[in-house]
Amino acid sequence: MVFKRLLGSLGVGGPTVDTVLDPGAVLPGGTLSGEIRLAGGSAAVDIDHITLELVARVEAEHEGGESEGSVVFERFTVGGGFRLGEGERRAVRFDVPLPWETPVTELYGQPLGIVLGVRTELAVTGARDKGDLDPLAVRPLPVQEAVLEALGQLGFGFRSADLEYGRIGGTGQTLPFYQEIELTPAPQFAYEASDFELSFLAHPGGMEVVVEADKRGGFLGGGHDTLGRFTVTHDTAGVDWNTVVDGWFRQLLEKRGPVYAEPHHVHQEGHHGSRPGMGTAVAAGAAGLAVGVVGGMVAAEVVDEVGDFFEGDEEED
Repeated sequence: MVFKRLLGSLGVGGPTVDTVLDPGAVLPGGTLSGEIRLAGGSAAVDIDHITLELVARVEAEHEGGESEGSVVFERFTVGGGFRLGEGERRAVRFDVPLPWETPVTELYGQPLGIVLGVRTELAVTGARDKGDLDPLAVRPLPVQEAVLEALGQLGFGFRSADLEYGRIGGTGQTLPFYQEIELTPAPQFAYEASDFELSFLAHPGGMEVVVEADKRGGFLGGGHDTLGRFTVTHDTAGVDWNTVVDGWFRQLLEKRGPVYAEPHHVHQEGHHGSRPGMGTAVAAGAAGLAVGVVGGMVAAEVVDEVGDFFEGDEEED
């Protein structure tokens, strides 16, 4: 998608900027590529710098409840230090690295409800202006995809996904927010927990998987939350992910306190199960969006929320 904006702070006749991202979703820790196209206005200007900002729509909990806003989680200077002549056209190519913890916005092309954007700031001598947001699509790393597929094979369901402002204690989290994927329990765990929440914290050497269970109360006590943290490498070859992921949840529900596990792989002995994967579950959710409801949200409300973010929330840093 291409956005064009007259730089209002520079006055009528100022330069314009188009930011064009290369097509296709990118990977966390991968390279975001594209081109910034400048067109000179009615007078020459000196371009001090061109900056890209990665922006996320996040939720924050506070005493009064919850609120939403945009957070800039990375900035890159990709050009500048040149004079843009009257009516001159110039293209600035960029290739910048995404943080490893960049949230996943889609699975097999189906949106998860996460909103990310790329915003371009053009600064000329004595003035600057931030352009519109270009939506950013991020697909899962192979290890993330493997875990999500195993969840679907085990019978978990996809309920929703969002970004929570804050940090998960005891982890190597680097961004000021984390992605939370809410799951309905698989049948074998439904009597022990009402729902589960999962977060991925990727890094160059692998990934931390944080799982929280809302455990049901027993005869003598009420329910409570329990947290587990598990680590994996990026190597997905020959791994029986159904067994690995099933083991995480069994450990989580058997323990009363936090659960921590070091990287481990279980090699696959044969085919496991015939349930649809998480990709199928997300696709079904997208189909629900098409008819009006997904994850309890009316389709029009989803469209309005995304539209508000890309049209009116640029200044909510």
